[in-house]
Amino acid sequence: MAEVIMLARFKSRLPMEEITTVMKERMPEFRALDGLEQKYYLHDPESGEVAGLYLWRSEEALGEFAQSELRASIAEAYEAEAPPRVEIYRVLEPLRP
Repeated sequence: MAEVIMLARFKSRLPMEEITTVMKERMPEFRALDGLEQKYYLHDPESGEVAGLYLWRSEEALGEFAQSELRASIAEAYEAEAPPRVEIYRVLEPLRP
């Protein structure tokens, strides 16, 4: 069960079809991360922002990711206009197990 949730959002200079291509190309790297239970790829059509919502098994797993090359490469891979805004939340209680 996820203990920590991270939301990273930004505006990309890429058109949506290229964003989707980059996303699919990088999915295997994210699937291989120990401690990442789920990642949701998001798009806000109103603001144009894209985001990743990550569900981490532990703070330690998130900490390892935060120091990784994969994390450092996100802005460049998606040609972000600015560094991603990152929000981190501790899970208090899930609705369902």
